[in-house]
Amino acid sequence: MGPHIRHIRRVHAQRAQRIQRARCVRHCRTALVAALASVLLTPVPAIAATAASPRIPAGATTRRVPADTAEWTDWQLRQGAPGHHASSADPTDTVTCQAPHAPDLAARLSQDIQAALSGRDGTVSVAVHDDSGLTCERAGERQYDSASVVKVLIMEGLLRRAEELGRRLTQWEETNVRPMIVSSDNDSTARLWADLGRSYLSDFLTRVRTSATLLGPGRYWGLTRTTATDQLRLLAVLTNAQSFLRTRAYGLKLLSEVRSDQRWGVPAGMPQGLTAHVKNGWLPRATHGWRVHSIGAFTGEGRSYRIVVLSHDNPTMAYGVRTIERIAQAVHRGLGQGRGVGRDLTPETAISEESDGSAPYEPLPGWDEPEPDATP
Repeated sequence: MGPHIRHIRRVHAQRAQRIQRARCVRHCRTALVAALASVLLTPVPAIAATAASPRIPAGATTRRVPADTAEWTDWQLRQGAPGHHASSADPTDTVTCQAPHAPDLAARLSQDIQAALSGRDGTVSVAVHDDSGLTCERAGERQYDSASVVKVLIMEGLLRRAEELGRRLTQWEETNVRPMIVSSDNDSTARLWADLGRSYLSDFLTRVRTSATLLGPGRYWGLTRTTATDQLRLLAVLTNAQSFLRTRAYGLKLLSEVRSDQRWGVPAGMPQGLTAHVKNGWLPRATHGWRVHSIGAFTGEGRSYRIVVLSHDNPTMAYGVRTIERIAQAVHRGLGQGRGVGRDLTPETAISEESDGSAPYEPLPGWDEPEPDATP
């Protein structure tokens, strides 16, 4: 075989090798693209989707986060999370106080409540009414899961039914209504909720002229949706001397006897000489974080006034409590004409960070599926 033929064969062999390598590269590239597409297009398993959101089983505690603004921001930065302030700083959520007899007081109180909310995370609604005619409102028609504050509605409905039947509360009713209010007992609440029934409670809400309170579905009384304005109306049933509820004094007495570890919130800063009639709700859920609510009526010295603060999107219960108490201090200071604070802020160590157990943590299918923009 001559040199010329060997050269030709060598050239053909090299060409064949290049063709083979090119085919291999194309094949490998195609396989790689297919593999990547498969990974990207494969649905994420449900367990992976839910693992990213916190789960708080009944009775479980959550991590502590500082309750005060500066500390909370520092904590976020230490965790590597950017600090932010949610809708409490939203300019559309302005505080409006009105008092025809005292316009200067109304203007000052508006500023003080707004200052108390300055820099606070969370979504907050406020409603205040003083028997002298002063009113304050901030997002009063926004709806929230009621959590345990719905127990005031249940108590009032129970008292009204007994009046309509021309009798006093039965022993069974008294045995359930007292722990429902004084210690926020959920078993007692469930029994009274079922005994009164949705139809009667709906009629009662109509009698009170609430505008946006919607009873929770089935046995889920804690998922009743309500507003600060409606809660103010429900408190008026107990404080108004012309109220249709003749046994309102009994309801006020129960609210004044709520146990000490559940008396945080709107009593903060209350002047001495007044009695606080209070009911709170504290509930974490999969969206909108902690619901932390406090409603109260304050009586004594020939006067009465009501304060309602509802909130969600709180990072912890303690944080929500502190926001409410800052607002309450401003209100009491204004309505008390600058008298000394009679009750200090609740120490953070005294706040349990345990749910009130009034509703499930996960969304209830068909009732409150997660909103796309909800805060986890």
